[in-house]
This record gives sequence, structure tokens and C-alpha cells, in this order.
Amino acid sequence: MGSVLLVNGGNYLYNLLLGRLLGPEAFAEAALLVTMLLVLSFMGMTFQLASAKFAVLFTDGQWECFQTKIYKQAMVFGLVTGLLILLFSRQLQELFNTQSRWMFVLFAIGIPLYFFMSVNRGIFQGRQQFTKLSVTYQTEMWARLLITLALLYVVPWEPGIIIALGILLSFLFGLFPSNNQGLLRKTNEVLSKENNKRVARFILLTAGYELTQIIINNSDVLMVKHYFDAMDAGLYASLALIGRVVYFAAWMFVMLLLPQVVQKHKDGIATAPILYKYVFYVALLSSLIVGTCYLFPELIIQLLFGDAYTAMAGLLWQYALATSLFAISNIFAYYFLSLDHYVPVILSGLLGLSQIALVVWFHSSLQMVVQVQIIAMIALLVAQLLYFMTKKDMRHTPADPKA
Repeated sequence: MGSVLLVNGGNYLYNLLLGRLLGPEAFAEAALLVTMLLVLSFMGMTFQLASAKFAVLFTDGQWECFQTKIYKQAMVFGLVTGLLILLFSRQLQELFNTQSRWMFVLFAIGIPLYFFMSVNRGIFQGRQQFTKLSVTYQTEMWARLLITLALLYVVPWEPGIIIALGILLSFLFGLFPSNNQGLLRKTNEVLSKENNKRVARFILLTAGYELTQIIINNSDVLMVKHYFDAMDAGLYASLALIGRVVYFAAWMFVMLLLPQVVQKHKDGIATAPILYKYVFYVALLSSLIVGTCYLFPELIIQLLFGDAYTAMAGLLWQYALATSLFAISNIFAYYFLSLDHYVPVILSGLLGLSQIALVVWFHSSLQMVVQVQIIAMIALLVAQLLYFMTKKDMRHTPADPKA
């Protein structure tokens, strides 16, 4: 948890320094690349969570077979995704009104490394090798922060290209330490038919949820970049970055939640107490952050980004509230995912699409963009709570390890 806090703090500092050094208009392009990485992370997190879950459930030959298979699938997916971004880099430049297509080219080259790194981290997470897991997050974060800042001061290139190069190089550093045995090992054993079904079902379920989560958490930044001018997009990107501190802080609880729930479910122990504990932590943390944003909005923005961004002060607590509602819903969703429940994914998907529709229909001002997100997040949290209340077995009885 300490390492996750440090990594999130470093990533936060990275974005804050970019905002101060580049100004609102150039920062909009930097925020676009970071948002694109978050959008792609729906599959990266799918590979990571699948690796984490089945590192707990599989043993011996079945684990070795699964490990080799998941590495190969991640590499193939990464290569295909990177190639598509490379081929459509010019169209992406036109869509998002960027200065250069080369920022997308460099970004595409790093994508296969990102997916390999995700599987690597999932294995460490599932095996609860938290020292190695911490190191791979630390090396990536510090490399991106230090290399990008050095390039901005030394190389006279466009900011978007420098940001993309920094992201690419940070993935190389994030590969240390790596679990290379799973990629190089050859085995004649294959996954059993039953385990194949379990893996496929979990990957599809997790990919579906991760995609809806990314849509909910990042579509607003992309749509604002499309609908508004560069100045407004840069101001909104700073607002989103500050407001999302709740989400970043909540992620450390998600990292601990999944392997614990899977292990207790496997052992036939009630899992709901873990959910209650983490929901309480995130709700308490969210209340503190939203309250602080409400009381001291101008001071926070001035300290973090400077006077050029203070126009967003009135919206800060509202954006933090929307993110807080989403963070609490997220704890419920990952709990359901750990137990292979499908309905929450469908609910998240419907409400994620509704958020996009609301922003498409109601975007006359940045204030309206934020407020329609609050409405969508309230609906999502209520839906998750209602689903949980209908599952008495989750709340009152131990899980059935054979279920």
C-alpha cells in the first residue's frame, strides 16, 4: 500500500509538472496521451487480473500451461493493437487536433511492452510477491517522470512527441523485474476443458468491465478535447487530474481486494466482510477529499497547477464527488468480478454508455459536462448496491468453494 501511494503520488507529480511547464494548450496533448494509455489499460488490467486470479487457483502443470498461454496472448494482442494505432496515426491526429502524428507512432511502439508488463505484474500480485510488484511499478513511474522532464529541458521537440517517448522508455524500465520463465518455458500439457472455460469466461467478463470502467473514467476528457477548444480542454484536463485523486487512492485497496476474495472464496470463508472493510475505507477517504475540494478549491488549483487554471475552481468539488461515487462503485464491481458475477458488468456497461450519451447531448459548458457525470455515477452506485442487496448468500453465508 505504501508503494502504491508513492507510485500514484509520482504519477500525479508527473502530470502536475507537465501542466505547469507546458501551459493549458500544450498540456491538453500530454493529457490526451495519458488518457489513451488509460483507455488501453482496460485490456492490460484484464491480463493482470486474470494472471492474479489464476495464480491463486491453478497449480503445477495447469499453472505452467496457463502462464505460457497468457504471456503469448498478451504479446499478440499488444502487437495487433500497436499496429492499428500506427496505421491510423494520421487519422488520430485529425480527430484530436494534435500538432503531430509522431506522438501516436511512438506510443504505438510501446504497447506490446505494456501488455507483457501487465501479465508480469498480475503473477506477482496473485502470488502476493508484493516486493517485486512494487519494484516494477516504481521503475516505470520514476523512469517516466525523470526521462520526460529531462527531455523537455534538453530536446527542442514538440511536447507531444517528448511525452510519447517518455512513456515508451518507461515501459522498458517497468519490465524489471520480469518473470521470464513463464514466457520461455515449454510444456506439453494443455489446459483442461473446464479450466479453459473458466479462463475464457473470466477474461471476457473482466475485459467487459474494464472497458466500461475506462469509458466512465476517461471518455469525458476525450470528448471535451473533441468538443471544446484547446484552452478549455487543457483546463478540464487539470480539473480531471485533481478530481481523480480519489480513484488513484482507491486503487491500492483494489490491489489487495482481489487476491483476498479469491482465496477466501476458494477456502469456503465468507467474503462480504472484506468488501465492507474496503468500502468503508474508500468512502471515508472520498469524503475527506471532496470536503477539502469544496472548502479550498482555489488554493488547491493554485498550488498544483498555478493561476492559469483557477477558472476551474468552482467545479473542483463536483468533479471530485463524481469520481468518489465511481470509486466506491468500483470496489463493489471488483468484488463481484472476483466471484464471477456477470450482472454488475452489464450494469456498468449500460451506465457507461449512458454517460457518453449524456455528454454528447449536454455539453454546452464544462459545468454541464461535470454535472451529467454526477447523475450517471449516482445511478451506477445505486444499481451496484441494489444488486448486492439481492445476494443474501454474499452477505450472510460463507462462500461455497465448489460454486
